[in-house]
Amino acid sequence: MGENRIMEKNFIQKIIDEDNSTNKWNNRVHTRFPPEPNGYLHIGHAKSICLNFGIAQEYEGKCNLRFDDTNPLKEEQEYVNSIIEDVQWLGFDWENRPCFASDYFDEMHTHAIRLINKGKAYVCDQSNEEIRDCRGTLTNPGKESPFRNRTINENLSLFECMKNGKYENGEKTLRAKIDMSHPNLNMRDPVIYRILHSEHHRTGKKWCIYPMYDWAHGLEDSIEKITHSLCTLEFEDHRLLYDWYLNELDIYHPQQIEFARLNINFTILSKRKLKKLVDEKYVDGWDDPRMPTISGLRRRGYTPKSIRDFSKNVGITKRDSIIDIVRLENTLRQELNKHAPRVLSVIDPLKIVITNYPDGEEEMMEAINNPEDINSGTRYIPFSKEIFIEKSDFMEDPPKKYFRLSPGREVRLRYAYFITCTDVIKDGDGNIIEIHCTYDPESKGGTADGRKVKATLHWVSAPSAINAEVRLYDRLFIKENPDEEGKFLENLNPNSCIIYHNAKLEPSLKSASNKTYQFERLGYFKKDESYSNETTDSFIRVVSLRDSWARFLKQNKNVIKK
Repeated sequence: MGENRIMEKNFIQKIIDEDNSTNKWNNRVHTRFPPEPNGYLHIGHAKSICLNFGIAQEYEGKCNLRFDDTNPLKEEQEYVNSIIEDVQWLGFDWENRPCFASDYFDEMHTHAIRLINKGKAYVCDQSNEEIRDCRGTLTNPGKESPFRNRTINENLSLFECMKNGKYENGEKTLRAKIDMSHPNLNMRDPVIYRILHSEHHRTGKKWCIYPMYDWAHGLEDSIEKITHSLCTLEFEDHRLLYDWYLNELDIYHPQQIEFARLNINFTILSKRKLKKLVDEKYVDGWDDPRMPTISGLRRRGYTPKSIRDFSKNVGITKRDSIIDIVRLENTLRQELNKHAPRVLSVIDPLKIVITNYPDGEEEMMEAINNPEDINSGTRYIPFSKEIFIEKSDFMEDPPKKYFRLSPGREVRLRYAYFITCTDVIKDGDGNIIEIHCTYDPESKGGTADGRKVKATLHWVSAPSAINAEVRLYDRLFIKENPDEEGKFLENLNPNSCIIYHNAKLEPSLKSASNKTYQFERLGYFKKDESYSNETTDSFIRVVSLRDSWARFLKQNKNVIKK
């Protein structure tokens, strides 16, 4: 049953199969991924990337990477470069066919003149506010512009003047002449061109009029001979306009198909709002490991495969829904669990002195690199009289069902010995600075005369420990719907990044590469070059060992719902 469900085709695949059965597109499949280069791509875009390129691969077709660069006020070459890097990193190739809307500006302009000559477009002097006020509502028709009935020659002349820079921004627009009483608001004489005296990152100052998205979108698809134009659901109401433009121009006409965009709880996927987080320094840039951007996920330690698998698992539907971020995290955990080497690390150290262990002695303990990978082998880690454990693994006055180290209690040290707490050393202010313990020499390897202990602790030998900084990243927002009432900044998680400056790592991590490691009992971590320096390596938490938010939400449900 489960296998059949996995193999079941989504509605887009079924449409393509039907098209191929009727030879609608001569058995061609040609899709496109058309981001606007006005920000960095995020996990929502990843779903669209995987869909468009994946469909093309499945049907042995093509997929274009197209930059919809029609707004010079917001677009930059930096974003173009980042998009190229992100799509390549995800494992997709556009066969050296990068496409830009700006490459088609001349052709778009020619089509606009054709529309004017048909009497289907006019130059309007109304301001944006006036156009908006005259648009009407879903229940009331709009009002026609007083400039709607200009002659074709007058419109051609005015449009040429617009192109030649004779008017200021917002002074005039070119609008389609459709129907101001149409039930679909998008059909009420939409703007085709607006005036923007701004230098374009590719075309420079050649143009001062720029096409609107709805006009450019269909023409780009037509020029590139796209077969299936896959868009998210918010463009469903725009499909009628898409079809109208192409039909009026009588040019090649692709099929627009809409699917549900990716929505994830505890996450913001608005480029405008993500940019606000960056610009106002709430995060350390677009690639901050807490960001849902592809560059942020990559820096965090997500793999291309984990994101592709996640995109596949959430599926393609026609209905909007909110995906639990745990599904994304679990996809990564499943991959890392199979391949990530295990190491011992203590991020918040408390010194243990094993009083009956020989002074100056060091012995090597054999440790398993990855129990999920039989070929990963073992390594040897040093053990000595002084070690570090986590502060949270000791309580002087423990409650019931606390099984970790406490006065008089015996615990197991991972790969090493049983130890028993005998004394607690404090400073003058009563703070615990050191724990004294004894060890059982016969318990090497974690067994001792059949004795059972309920806690096994990780540790690091003090003389050979590597000092490091460790950043514990968590979710950027504390509410499932962080943008509720538009107050996403008020829902930022104050503990989304906790920094430990005195972490202790086993010596094998001195030569840590860029791969991800499992710090036993703590989570998955990787070295971050941006935060590391000549004296101290910095490690960031990729993902915890398990989802801890179910308990958090239960404990804080009243606070979070406020």
